[in-house]
Amino acid sequence: MPLISLKLPAGFRNNGTPMDSQGRWVDGNLVRWQQGSMRPVGGWRLRVAAFTSGLVRAILPWIDNSSDRWIAVADQSSLKVKLSAGSTYDITPVGLTAGIPSSADAVGYGNYTYGTSFYGQARPSGGSVSEATTWSLDTFGQYLVACSSADGKLYEWQLNTAVKAAQITNSPTGCLGVVVSNERQIMALGAGGNPRRVAWCDFEDNTVWTAASTNQAGDTLLQTDGQIMAGIRTRGQTVILTSTDAWSSTYVGPPFVLKFERIGSNCGVISRKAVAAAGDNVYWMTANGFMRYDGSSVAEVPCEVLDHVFADINSSQVSKCWAMSNSQNNEVWFFYPSSASTEIDSYVAYDYAEQHWLIGKLARTAGADVGVLPHAIMTNVAGAIYDHETGSNRDGVAAYATSGPTQMGSGDNLTIVNRLIPDELNLGDVQVSFTTRLYPNAAETSHGPYTMTNPTSVRLTGRQITMTVTEVASSQWRVGGMSIEAVQGSKR
Repeated sequence: MPLISLKLPAGFRNNGTPMDSQGRWVDGNLVRWQQGSMRPVGGWRLRVAAFTSGLVRAILPWIDNSSDRWIAVADQSSLKVKLSAGSTYDITPVGLTAGIPSSADAVGYGNYTYGTSFYGQARPSGGSVSEATTWSLDTFGQYLVACSSADGKLYEWQLNTAVKAAQITNSPTGCLGVVVSNERQIMALGAGGNPRRVAWCDFEDNTVWTAASTNQAGDTLLQTDGQIMAGIRTRGQTVILTSTDAWSSTYVGPPFVLKFERIGSNCGVISRKAVAAAGDNVYWMTANGFMRYDGSSVAEVPCEVLDHVFADINSSQVSKCWAMSNSQNNEVWFFYPSSASTEIDSYVAYDYAEQHWLIGKLARTAGADVGVLPHAIMTNVAGAIYDHETGSNRDGVAAYATSGPTQMGSGDNLTIVNRLIPDELNLGDVQVSFTTRLYPNAAETSHGPYTMTNPTSVRLTGRQITMTVTEVASSQWRVGGMSIEAVQGSKR
């Protein structure tokens, strides 16, 4: 009997109609492909339980000059630090303006059309939207610097666990974020309440912010019609993203100190945290796609799961979207709230080495790449910190992948499948289920699941077949190219 190969290309494709994704994987969770085989993403283990009671929107590990490893965590109303193997300290600045955990309609005075609703009542939904509070965290030498989008002040913490983080002397207020350049200048984004203004301190002196002939402090206004959203270091420059475009900042020396150049238009980032540096590239999520800056130009990253992501995103909570590099696996992960949730519950990831996309469900609100710590870390909605990409524990959630339709036979003849030829590293680590149908939009018939033997006896009839691979063993399983034995049946 002839064999039909079910060896499908790596990554997910979920755009358009079912037949647009024929012969591809269309849905799944917690799987990736490397060197041609499907495998589960790494597991996770608890590092710190209930680090904070709020919703974490930023986390930063760093090493001080004594080689101690710290982790900073910020939620809507607090800032805390922890020695990686020691105690936790609350360093929330005195007088910090508390933020909000979720986006909300701004229904106060002046936030909607005059005459709408009744006097004394809050205006209805549809006015401007208040963002969920996020933080920018960075280091100035060995010291932590931080800025809450709800508070607007620049803070520094100098490693004294008995002292709270304090506002940086002479630094601007009303800021939207902070980033430290490669040249060790703190850059205040949206400085002074102007959403287009960037201000920076003198070299090695973060208390000098007023430009003079004797220093290299300064400020500039970006010629943009958007507002500054985020800043991130990359090789030889700092990338500043607005809600509409992208800018590069490079050091040129006195008298201008920094040169600002627009590097991309119509490519605004969707939120303040939805950007990550991976190698020499910067990746970010926009309102309808994904962008990449390679150090010289900005380009859209072709995405084969756009429909899956942007048809199922909670547009009222996009300020919570965030991104991180997963350098162990040459991936960039973007997290977002689905339409069924007000909090982060989904991810889409890009494998930039093999250039394919991954999708799935994972409730994580912030994270940081491996490097300072031996594993990548992420936080959940309860404020706990987890080590990721370690072991096989995935909280009992079975990783799986489902294919699009594969056409069996030709014309209007039915095809009868009798046997499945599995291709696993360890036989029996996964189960396989099938659905068959006669036409792309016809009713499906389910078959299985089948426990793998070599070969596996099955019995199904149809013109199109889809396959679902589901893990049954929590291990580092591998699945390659399976095949089915089929014979032509009669016409319908």
